[in-house]
Amino acid sequence: MVVSMMQLTIELPDTGSIKEKRRMVLSLRDRVIRRFRVSMSEVDLHNSLTFAELGAAMVSNSREHGERVMNKILKFVEDEAPGRVQDVVIHSEFH
Repeated sequence: MVVSMMQLTIELPDTGSIKEKRRMVLSLRDRVIRRFRVSMSEVDLHNSLTFAELGAAMVSNSREHGERVMNKILKFVEDEAPGRVQDVVIHSEFH
């Protein structure tokens, strides 16, 4: 069993309130979950007005497949996020 994970930080410079930020983050998260069938959540920077940190994970039988999906998610987020991606870490663990 292989668990592939991604942690990414998105800068949201034009956000006017925490409520607006959460709406944007939840919309993006829901679209990623529906499209790629992975688990995703906002994992840190909850009270930051201009940054959001998201984590995604999936279980598969291949490191290559898991990391390929994570890279597709990254491309999707870069294209669809209302801000820009600042930092990304993709990692797989064997269990």
